[in-house]
Amino acid sequence: MEFKDHVCELLNTIDACQVFFDITVNFDLTKNYLDLVVTYTTLMIILSRIEERKAIIGLYNYAHEMTHGASDREYPRLGQMIVDYENPLKKMMEEFVPHGKSLSDALLSLQMVYPRRNLSADQWRNAQLLSLISAPSTMLNPAQSDTMPCEYLSLDAMEKWITFYLKDFFFLSSSLIAFIMCSVHLLPACVMSRRGSMHRERRKFLRSALKELATVLASLGCWALFVFMALSFARDEIIWLLRHADNIQKKSTDDFIDKHIAELIFYMEELRAHVRKYGPVMQRYYVQYLSGFDAVVLNELVQNLSVCPEDESIIMSSFVNTMTSLSVKQVEDGEVFDFRGMRLDWFRLQAYTSVSKASLGIADHKELGKMMNTIIFHTKMVDSLVDMLVETSDLSIFCFYSRAFEKMFQQCLELPSQSRHSICFPLLCTHFMSCTHELCPEERHHIGDRSLSLCNMFLDEMAKQARNLITDICTEQCTLSDQLLPKHCAKTISQAVNKKSKKATGKKGEPEREKPGVESMRKNRLLVTNLDKLHTALSELCFSINYIPNLMVWEHTFTPREYLTSHLEIRFTKSIVGMTMYNQATQEIAKPSELLTSVRAYMTVLQSIENYVTIDITRVFNNVLLQQTQHLDSHGEPTITSLYTNWYLETLLRQVSNGHIAYFPAMKAFVNLPTENELTFNAEEYSDISEMRSLSELLGPYGMKFLSESLMWHISSQVAELKKLVVENMEVLNQMRTSFDKPEHMAALFKKLTSVDSVLKRMTIIGVILSFRSLAQEALRDVLSCHIPFLVSSVEDFKDHIPRETDMKVAMNVYELSSAAGLPCEIDPALVVALSSQKSGHCNNIHCLAKAINQIAAALFTIHKGSIEDRLKEFLALASSSLLKIGQETDKMTTRNRESVYLLLDMIVQESPFLTMDLLESCFPYVLLRNAYHAVYKQSISANA
Repeated sequence: MEFKDHVCELLNTIDACQVFFDITVNFDLTKNYLDLVVTYTTLMIILSRIEERKAIIGLYNYAHEMTHGASDREYPRLGQMIVDYENPLKKMMEEFVPHGKSLSDALLSLQMVYPRRNLSADQWRNAQLLSLISAPSTMLNPAQSDTMPCEYLSLDAMEKWITFYLKDFFFLSSSLIAFIMCSVHLLPACVMSRRGSMHRERRKFLRSALKELATVLASLGCWALFVFMALSFARDEIIWLLRHADNIQKKSTDDFIDKHIAELIFYMEELRAHVRKYGPVMQRYYVQYLSGFDAVVLNELVQNLSVCPEDESIIMSSFVNTMTSLSVKQVEDGEVFDFRGMRLDWFRLQAYTSVSKASLGIADHKELGKMMNTIIFHTKMVDSLVDMLVETSDLSIFCFYSRAFEKMFQQCLELPSQSRHSICFPLLCTHFMSCTHELCPEERHHIGDRSLSLCNMFLDEMAKQARNLITDICTEQCTLSDQLLPKHCAKTISQAVNKKSKKATGKKGEPEREKPGVESMRKNRLLVTNLDKLHTALSELCFSINYIPNLMVWEHTFTPREYLTSHLEIRFTKSIVGMTMYNQATQEIAKPSELLTSVRAYMTVLQSIENYVTIDITRVFNNVLLQQTQHLDSHGEPTITSLYTNWYLETLLRQVSNGHIAYFPAMKAFVNLPTENELTFNAEEYSDISEMRSLSELLGPYGMKFLSESLMWHISSQVAELKKLVVENMEVLNQMRTSFDKPEHMAALFKKLTSVDSVLKRMTIIGVILSFRSLAQEALRDVLSCHIPFLVSSVEDFKDHIPRETDMKVAMNVYELSSAAGLPCEIDPALVVALSSQKSGHCNNIHCLAKAINQIAAALFTIHKGSIEDRLKEFLALASSSLLKIGQETDKMTTRNRESVYLLLDMIVQESPFLTMDLLESCFPYVLLRNAYHAVYKQSISANA
């Protein structure tokens, strides 16, 4: 209601003052006047479309009456306004009768602007519009126009003004309407604007024009006007297409679906980036232009004025002084310019000089108005480039057309030639915050969240598309690499032998197998293979991903390349595991050599990605391949290390134990034995030296160590069973130990032994496992000798020159290092660790101390009738305090065996029925216990050895 009153009052004042409107002269005043009327009309129409408007104002009045005890005094007027605007067009027709002259004048001023903007693409093309290279001799001349601000005025805004006034002002005389239509060519323009083909051709022209501008424009600051014109033209066409996306005419569907719209948006973003990048160049140029040309021309115009009142003279003199004081040094020093005051003064001056009784009427001095409009444009080139970009190329409207926005993005990705422009969609998300307003702050978070979610979705989809293309290329390369495997040469050799011996090569008509490499032979350049198409599509999409290092959306930074990197890591991990082709049901798995060939082909393709995108592919390899050397990856999924370890232990070695496979030292491989039930795999193809080397190459030292530890665990379990058998026969074995010189007695004792076959079988199993481990260690040594020969030779030299009298603890450290490099050792450190872990006590029986403290404390405190729990809590507090003080000591004797004492405290709490771990953690940090366990474990390995 208040807004309506203010607007009506302002419009009446304008009519009373008989304000002169001409958009080519007093641009700011005319444009804001027309925008005000359109805004007012729009609000009234929106109000009439709210179905519950009467209920809402009734509820408001009831709430006001309950709160203040009386109705709102403006409620009757508000209710009457709601009733009056049931038919808003009819009401506004009556309401705007007094304002007809002012509105007609403002509308008629468009006759010099609108026809130039509403031309067809052919007319633009014939006029070489927006072309910098059509006249090379004038490329360095500044772009000039008498109507600077009108050149980049939104066509959408002008059509909105015209459309509203045609609806509202049919009360005008028919001769005046005919004059308006003839002057502005309105009628044919309205008809043409509904033709999708016209806008389609415009977009086609603008794609080439903006591409040319983006290519040529660099330091040509004098052509800034062309840039903003191009941005404005393209923005209008994009908005038109967006608004008509849901109102497609059936007869011309193709005109309303533009699969190349991404290219137009991309060139817009490229021009915007050029403006931001070369802003200082443009700033420098227009500072010199303002001080060296505009100030001189304006001063001459002011001096030639016949009448110039004092107020207007002061304002225009300040304009001249402001421009004259500018210098290039200010730009070089990084001074911040601010001409908002100057532009506001010009707005005031337009208001002063546009009224009918003004001493200095701008209608009589149009050259002054046009010159000032040009100067205002030049000042915006110095201090308001970002605002100009928002004014001419803001596409935040996409925020409210998310479905059409996403559809355009999908169409862009589906068309390979357009995928290089797909980065424009995440870049458009940076526009969304410009549609927020400080008077409606609650929208900010909703729009910000939408911009973040859309940007994340676009980048993620782009990375997925690139990942899928890379995966397809890798699959093709793996297939080509598979053709070079030795297993495929048998047929070729057979054909060659048969051909040489003049024997039949097979059935008649059997096609000859293509040899590897045939796919690289091209008969002509037009032949395009599937691999060529994949590489082309990938290069186009990678251009988009690599186009910008990062972009800011609502104070959040997005890095497109990191999306691709993360997707490549995930897919590479899944692909490696998938290429093992492990089938748990049938216990089938790929040969290590074949998997290695496929992995190398995969890595070769991934390395080539660095030619398209600036990413660190080595980091991807390190992250993925190092995780594959562990039992589980970062997502808790099984790796090739766990798969191959399980297969060799549960399938290969189990069949050895069952007697289906035998180990042949001379061949250094396990070989299948002829049995009734033949195995589904050939053991030799998985255990010979070449396969074991491939396995070592895949798993690396860490993976082979895990394999060794798993083997040692099986050995330790067999040793545990052997210990049980020894315990069962302990008495007989002791007698045999003292009767080895009595053969007859020994024979009798031998018959008393039980489970002799079990002992032999278990020892054989241990021998088989150790034989397999020796193959794995030898293969690891060969692989490491190729990759790190100097380091391996140093370790080998160090091991070979250990003196015999060296302490066993030191020797075990050397053996552990040597074993990790695959070198054979006199004592197997992995086996020592596996067997030593079976002990549950310590050599000095110190583990008994915890039981002694708990039992004696309970007995003594019971005798003396004390609280056992309180006394033990006191003991725990004193003990923990003393141990924490030891941690601060620097004397080696004082801190000796400190970690062991920490563990004693933990054992006391575990043994005690009165103390809890929560109580211990309250007075003694658990992190110290964890570190102590780690330190004692490492120390025990050497000590037990």
